[in-house]
Amino acid sequence: MLLDLLRALATPAPAAQRRLGYRRDSIWLESRARRCRGAWAPHCEASRAVIGAAIARCGHRGTAVVLGSGPLADVPLAALATGFRRVVLVDAVHPLAVRRAVRAIPQVELLTADLSGAMDLLTGAAPDLDPRLPPVCTEAETGLVISANLLSQLPIRPVARLERTRRPLGPWTRDDGDAFGARLVAGHLAALAGLSAQVCLLTDLDETEEDRQGRVHARHDLLYGQRLGPPERSWTWELAPFGEVARDRRLLHRVVGFSQWRP
Repeated sequence: MLLDLLRALATPAPAAQRRLGYRRDSIWLESRARRCRGAWAPHCEASRAVIGAAIARCGHRGTAVVLGSGPLADVPLAALATGFRRVVLVDAVHPLAVRRAVRAIPQVELLTADLSGAMDLLTGAAPDLDPRLPPVCTEAETGLVISANLLSQLPIRPVARLERTRRPLGPWTRDDGDAFGARLVAGHLAALAGLSAQVCLLTDLDETEEDRQGRVHARHDLLYGQRLGPPERSWTWELAPFGEVARDRRLLHRVVGFSQWRP
């Protein structure tokens, strides 16, 4: 815990990301990825394989953009850097380890951006949601845009904040949590669908809470009812093995991958 605190203090992040908890979330994700390295290995391998297939079928090798790059546990950075003249990693917060890793790869850039479209609304700087992608995604040189296990993460922090607030956030009230989450997911998918570049989409669909006897105690739709169509590949991600969140419970996520997604 002390190490996480020191990492948080040392990790650069804009004021809005710090205020809304995104820097803390980034440190927490990096720590869980280390603790659960073994349990996460099949998921990370499958994610990298889908991205590898996307690289192989991409005919335009100018710029590749990774949305939700995080700690890069599920992203084959070396393959991207070899396959494209420019690689842009986009996230709300970039961990220190990632910042250090990309220093030795001159064609890799870090871009700090709000991918949910909710941050300005949450800080009072905008009247409503504005779900759009950074301009690099629409540049003529961009051949591949990867949404890397990001889609289900976009609503988490905004929905939690909305449901805690006593005053409306623009047109949204604390009773609108599900509709708010669905709008965030749909907004990201609509933005991806509007791109001319090839889109690689990786996302978890739902979460199951299971005990040691295999009994299911809860199941949550992480995409708020949005549907993606038949995937090229699907697998189960043991997000939290027994002992991570509770001694006798684990969390399993169903994940899908598309090397070339279109709605």
